[in-house]
Formats: sequence, C-alpha cells, structure tokens
Amino acid sequence: MSTPTQFGYVALIGLPNAGKSTLMNTVIGAKVSIVTPKVQTTRRRVLGVFIQENTQVAFLDTPGIFTPSTRLDKAMVNVALQAIQEADLVCVIIDACKRLTDHERLLTIAKQSGRPICVVLNKVDKTPKDKLLVLAQTISETYGFNEIFMISALKAQGTEDLLKYINQKMPEGPWLFEEDDLTDLSLQDLATEFTREKLFAFLHQEIPYGLMVQHELWKEDTPGKVQIYQRIVIEKNNHKGIVLGHNGTLIKKVREAAQKDIRQLIQKKVQLFLQVVVKEDWK
Repeated sequence: MSTPTQFGYVALIGLPNAGKSTLMNTVIGAKVSIVTPKVQTTRRRVLGVFIQENTQVAFLDTPGIFTPSTRLDKAMVNVALQAIQEADLVCVIIDACKRLTDHERLLTIAKQSGRPICVVLNKVDKTPKDKLLVLAQTISETYGFNEIFMISALKAQGTEDLLKYINQKMPEGPWLFEEDDLTDLSLQDLATEFTREKLFAFLHQEIPYGLMVQHELWKEDTPGKVQIYQRIVIEKNNHKGIVLGHNGTLIKKVREAAQKDIRQLIQKKVQLFLQVVVKEDWK
C-alpha cells in the first residue's frame, strides 16, 4: 500500500526585510523571490514549491506587513493578509535583531487570524543567545505561541527542524504542482523581478519605490538564444537621468546583472533590452 501524499500552503509573513524571501529561496534551493537590503522589495505574493518524500509544500512569500500610505502599499499589505487566510500554516518571521515591540502588530494579526501559527526567530547568527531565549519566552507567554524555531535563513541554520515540523502539519491530499516546478511565476515574470532587484540594488533613496518593471516581449528565434524586452516605468521625469546614469552607465550595470541572473535561470544566452518611460501616478 502506497504512502498517501500530503500538500499544503505555508504563508511566510513578517515585517519588511525580516528574511522571508531569503528563507524561501534557501528552502527551495533556487532564487524565485528577489532579495535586496531595501524594505518593501517583495510587492506581490511569490509561490515557491518544496518537496520532501511524499509531501509537497507551497510556500507563499508575501510583502512585509507595515502601515500603508499609498494605494500600492495598501495592496501589498492586503496580499499578505489574504495569504494568511489561504494558508494551512502561517510562519511568522521575526527579525531577532529588532525589538519585540516592533513586531507587536504583526503578532497580534497572526493571533487574531485563527490560523495554525509557528514563530520563526530569524538572524540568530547575529543575535546573542540570551536575547533569543528571552524573546522566545516572551512571545510564548504573551501570545500563546508555543511552536518557536530559531534559524538563520541566510546560512541555512536551523531550517531542517522547521521543515520537519512544516511537513508534519501538511494535510493529506494530492500534489498541485509537477515534481520539477519551482514556482507558479512565468519565466517572463521572473525576468522582470530580476531586473527590479538590480534596480533596487543600484539605485538609492526613494527612487526604487517609484518604479516598476513591465514585460514587453520574449523572442526566441534562434535555438539557445533569447531576446527579452522590458520597460522600466518611473513616476517623475527628473528621475530618468538618475536611472540611466551618466552616459547610460547605471542602466548598463542593471542590464548586465539582470542578464546574468536570467541566463543562470534558463541556461540560454540572453540579450536584455531595457527602455525607461515616465508615467506619473502609476502607483
């Protein structure tokens, strides 16, 4: 008699830059969600598929939960709140380097959701052990969460115990994704996300938050070679020169870095073409 399969959704929620995307990429073993030092990098729900023995887990990487001020901000937070309701298990990612008071709203949202919850203290490699123990005890006593894990998503420390627990919590059911699926994002979506990641990395201050990257065209006329056309949409005309850089130097760096990541993903030669356009109030 064959062992029944298990499948479930796991929502990763947390403050901006808590390490949600890093954790998912580490677990999946591939970059399916972009990571930058800037907050609010993740703007939409990104799904990553993890398989261990008879269990398939669909991780939902969500935008950070914060106090929204624009329509885009509100949409991002709503994505995270919706993922909580869709999930079979919610992992609350806590940046152990921050104060517990910074996470009070997040932990309250998780508590009031009524969903199965586990708490993940991330960045333990940067946090004193005594502080971690106090943090875990306080969370348990204040919010009643008893399943608390300590990990370093960046260094893949402590993730094995977390994954073992997650697998045990997944309900019986058929797998919804093929064995070789990593994500539900298309290659075109992943390519635009890689470009946005590089823009966040090379640009400073508020400019990255005032832009988006749109897919225009994907051409594969020659076997083993892909031409990709994307459009970078910005809010203000005076930002165009900053995005392009002196004599186009910055946009060239962005193109080359994104091209490299896309090439590693699809294992083909890549030519990436970027156009910068102004569209006021796109957010």
